[in-house]
Amino acid sequence: MATIYLVRHGQASFGKENYDQLSPRGWEQGKILGRWLADKVEPGAIIGGNLQRHRETVEAIATGYGSALPGMQVLEGLNEFDHLQVVERLRPEWADKQVMARDLASFPKPAKAFQQAFEKAVARWVSGEYDHEYAETWIGFRQRVGAALDELIELAGGADVIVSTSGGPIAVIAQHLLELSDRKALEMNNVIANTSVSRILYSGPRRSLAVFNNYSHLEAENPSLVTYR
Repeated sequence: MATIYLVRHGQASFGKENYDQLSPRGWEQGKILGRWLADKVEPGAIIGGNLQRHRETVEAIATGYGSALPGMQVLEGLNEFDHLQVVERLRPEWADKQVMARDLASFPKPAKAFQQAFEKAVARWVSGEYDHEYAETWIGFRQRVGAALDELIELAGGADVIVSTSGGPIAVIAQHLLELSDRKALEMNNVIANTSVSRILYSGPRRSLAVFNNYSHLEAENPSLVTYR
């Protein structure tokens, strides 16, 4: 059986004007992952979403890997859901980033406060009660990611493949393979670490989740590098 290495992107730039770019810590996480992967896999393909943080994570992996890797093929179905829209439907005033920054700054732990608001916003989106407010519904997102999984397996052609994506698609793929509830999928999404690796074994129509959210490469190098956004 061949293996899909599902990689969540490195830490993005939370609180910055361009969230989508990797932070310096995100680049370091990717390089460490590249060194770890060099001992374990020679990918026949690298596939990722078309977000900047997906592309930069592959670039960081390549730096640490130490030898040439295939160029990344873009598969837009692997993109994250629009988290900004999801949050702003719960907190419309946060469409103004200065207002959001001011509100969060009033908490002792702004990042934790944002995470709590984010979890409430995602639960609202997933409920299906407000589908008319979103450009992409939860069900639509699940269907998009499921189709992307089929497509990436076809692109892989039976070879091992590294996939650079986000926490949402990883959680949805795990949900599908393990036949989990939406609630469990959300719980999984909340604990997926940056540059963690989840492994899917596949052969023809057979697919199984072998490993979920492994970030031992970060723990072995520097536990302080373990992040979740």
